[in-house]
Amino acid sequence: MNRPLALVYRGPATIEGCPEAVAEFLGESPWDFDVRYVGPRERIPLGQSALDSATLYAQPGGGTLRKAFKHLRKHADEVRSFVRDGGRYLGFCLGGYLAGATPGFDLLPGDTDQYIGSAGAELDTDGNALVDVRWRGRRRTLFFQDGPYFWLREGAEADVVATYRNGLIAALAVPFGAGRVGVAGPHPEATEDWFTDAGLAVPAPGQAAAHELVDAVMAGGR
Repeated sequence: MNRPLALVYRGPATIEGCPEAVAEFLGESPWDFDVRYVGPRERIPLGQSALDSATLYAQPGGGTLRKAFKHLRKHADEVRSFVRDGGRYLGFCLGGYLAGATPGFDLLPGDTDQYIGSAGAELDTDGNALVDVRWRGRRRTLFFQDGPYFWLREGAEADVVATYRNGLIAALAVPFGAGRVGVAGPHPEATEDWFTDAGLAVPAPGQAAAHELVDAVMAGGR
């Protein structure tokens, strides 16, 4: 039986270290993914032919939303079609913003906004920080760098995976067509060196949370 193919974007719409962290934890997933990078300088370019063979497409963290979307705009319809036809989209931080519509792939029954600008946010810095969330009913401290929160239109179907202290959604999984979308504002995929390089205390390992998000987005299989 073929292993499910997980494509991880690596290119100008992300920054060094983010795709590698996503690929590392996906490679350790109980879903037994065959993990490959896609991007303009990778052996596999991002495009319809690559997505047709994939089960999951992962969009890592990175720089600014508008700059990233300039690089990805030409792939927006391909990504939307991939998910609508049964594929899975997984986004962290910038990848979460890109799941929204202003601008982005428009995969959510709602949109995204900047958490640090929200009422009652515990953080007010767009630099590296720690953020406390309630994740699957448990308190977790995760790496954070100006990530989004997610809002939903009234009546939207959603599996809310995590919330920030102020009650806004920090991570969720939602259906889109025949597929599913899983996104997180913080970085549960962050490896220990992210914290030490930023001079932050290293909390209890958070990658278990990242695996729980994968489980939520893979619900129902493909």
